[in-house]
Amino acid sequence: MSALQIKKGSSKHSAYDLRSHMSEVMERHTLAVVVDNESGVLARVIGLFSGRGYNIESLTVAEVDHQGHRSRITIVTTGTPQVIEQIKAQLQRMVPVHDVHDLTVEGQSVERELALLKVAGTGDKRVEALRLADIFRANVVDTSLESFVFEITGTSEKVDAFADLMRPLGLVEIARTGVAALSRGPQA
Repeated sequence: MSALQIKKGSSKHSAYDLRSHMSEVMERHTLAVVVDNESGVLARVIGLFSGRGYNIESLTVAEVDHQGHRSRITIVTTGTPQVIEQIKAQLQRMVPVHDVHDLTVEGQSVERELALLKVAGTGDKRVEALRLADIFRANVVDTSLESFVFEITGTSEKVDAFADLMRPLGLVEIARTGVAALSRGPQA
């Protein structure tokens, strides 16, 4: 027995594991955050995530209100329900943040991502790449004798599926924008 009268191995959780054990279910959430469009705001939002060990799967940001000088940051993150609630609460307390929406729980939303994929190949691989691009409704935005650059828009799953099919055909490079999302319906 130790000085604390705790038997060695009596707990399945480490004393250093400070995460909540209420729920271990990891969920993917899309957050829309409206902020002041000024220098340092994005760094502060990102700092909130990195400082607490939260991961960002996708991040997009752009000015959406020129007169009000406001930008919209769309963040896709994964965590337990308690962690997601903590992230939202901490974001809402930040001074340059005007609004935080969890599009995953507020109802239906539309999510899209843009990707550019460079595929190098000749002969049958080139023909197959064009055939698959047609099926996925990807556009050819650049071409040479040895390669194509395809543009595809859709859900992240659609982009992933297209990239997976292009790999054996000569996928050389991929650039993705990250998720842009809006809630469905008339409300903001």
